[in-house]
Amino acid sequence: MTSGLDDFLTLEVSNLDVDVLTGIYSEETHLPQPLRISIRARLKVADHYDPVTPLSRSKNYMDLKHAATGALPDGQHFTLIEAVADHIIDTIFLQDDKVRHVEVKIVKLALSERGEEIGITLGRWRK
Repeated sequence: MTSGLDDFLTLEVSNLDVDVLTGIYSEETHLPQPLRISIRARLKVADHYDPVTPLSRSKNYMDLKHAATGALPDGQHFTLIEAVADHIIDTIFLQDDKVRHVEVKIVKLALSERGEEIGITLGRWRK
């Protein structure tokens, strides 16, 4: 874990709209539901980033997008959106050992009646 004085780099991908098989009620379990997913990944920071620093000293933020889209298994039903967030976090940790912490926010768009955001945020530190 980091102290409050450690430098950090956070990569972010926000407001990805993804259809996922999720839910506990019978009307939810047979069709994908629209979810809005945002991801923040905190990385071990390089000593310094100069104009020619290679990508290997950071991380491609498109990997975060892939974890929330292409890396979700087709046809897999997730009872809880917490399990969707956990799967995304696990995928990002497997991608790169520089990732120290991942936070995933998921909003269930089908529950919104007046633009409110109803959902969860799950954060995990690498163990």
